[in-house]
Amino acid sequence: MSVLRNHRPLTLAIAWLASRALMLWLLAHDHLAPLGGGGVSREVGHLYFRWYGVLSEGAFPVGDRLWQYPPGAGPVLLAPALLPSLTYFTAFVTLTLVADAVIAVALTRAGRRPGRSLRGARLWVLGLPLLLHIPLARYDVQVTAFAVISLLTLSRSTRACGAFAAMGALVKVWPALALIGTPRGRTTREVRTSAAITAAALLAVLSTVFSGSFDFLRQQSGRGVQIESLGGTVLGFAHRAGWPGRVRYQYGAMEFVGPYVSSVAACSLALTVAAFGLLLLWRVRARRWTAATPYDAALTAVLLFTVTSRVISPQYMVWLLGLAAVCLTSRHTTQRPVAALIVAATAVSSAVYPGLYGEVVHSTWTGCVLMLVRNGLLAAAAIVSFVRLWRSGLPTTAPHRTRPDRPARSPHRIPAALRTRQ
Repeated sequence: MSVLRNHRPLTLAIAWLASRALMLWLLAHDHLAPLGGGGVSREVGHLYFRWYGVLSEGAFPVGDRLWQYPPGAGPVLLAPALLPSLTYFTAFVTLTLVADAVIAVALTRAGRRPGRSLRGARLWVLGLPLLLHIPLARYDVQVTAFAVISLLTLSRSTRACGAFAAMGALVKVWPALALIGTPRGRTTREVRTSAAITAAALLAVLSTVFSGSFDFLRQQSGRGVQIESLGGTVLGFAHRAGWPGRVRYQYGAMEFVGPYVSSVAACSLALTVAAFGLLLLWRVRARRWTAATPYDAALTAVLLFTVTSRVISPQYMVWLLGLAAVCLTSRHTTQRPVAALIVAATAVSSAVYPGLYGEVVHSTWTGCVLMLVRNGLLAAAAIVSFVRLWRSGLPTTAPHRTRPDRPARSPHRIPAALRTRQ
């Protein structure tokens, strides 16, 4: 048995190499229609490269409707300059693979500790290829690396945990949610202090080096309802029923425009606020923390905010896979059923985009049903995740609980002398 256990990391390494080679092959053949007709790789080769030129001159893309990212995204998009012998596209993909490997190694090391599991590493290595070549052409793997390392370092260094979460939040805001489940008291104070200091210091540096650091806020606020969101699924079926709205490319995504779209967007925002309220209520009411609670809470939080968002891009599944993998490194996690739902939703996502994206854009019955299944799986995962997180925070035993196989005796049957002693 010990020999098999020692070979597991080697098996994971072989699986990682084989699956990433397949993802690279798919990226190289991105021009084929079933793989997106060049649309997946175009974001790096054209959009990211254009931003790279602007950032190289010391400014963020001010006034660019497609620039909707915090200042920390700048250094990530400039990072391919570290490999000057490669083209921008090749260097970007290389660095994405490096971040992917860092996540796999971190999950493997965490899984080999006493009382831990390699299920998380297996989920990441085998689950990410379900998104085909999309993860290699987006920088969400790099962002996920910050969140994964932040959570895995919590038990060893609260300062490192807070610092990595802050760095991730400055690239794409969601890694800040990784800190919502830290144990109350000194641990939370130290983590949040480290995160605040790191964020303030990096913001000061980025604001000094680049101009227009906060222009992204103006572009982000103007976004509508993306066709792949939960609200977009409702509007897709409404379109089949005769609703006169249509789909238009804006803010870097295909979004619905027409009557009631603003109302659907407002409902999404209200649901996000309600989700935040539920998370705060859980944190106040929770009385029991395990080693897996910070991991489980991070996954629950990101799931709730993803499902209620006006935008659910396919690369968002990278975040959920990474956090689910962290949960599975602990044998105490409550999120195993949630991880299974996320894997299923990820598989459907690759059918939605790039496979049958035209069906989704035109709100055909096939496209609508695909979105109903994918978003239904995500909604179910969010609900199950929160319920299991809530229950895990309740005390393990209730006072004066009687044994189920021995009913309590009625007070009038207990001798008076015994009642007195009690």
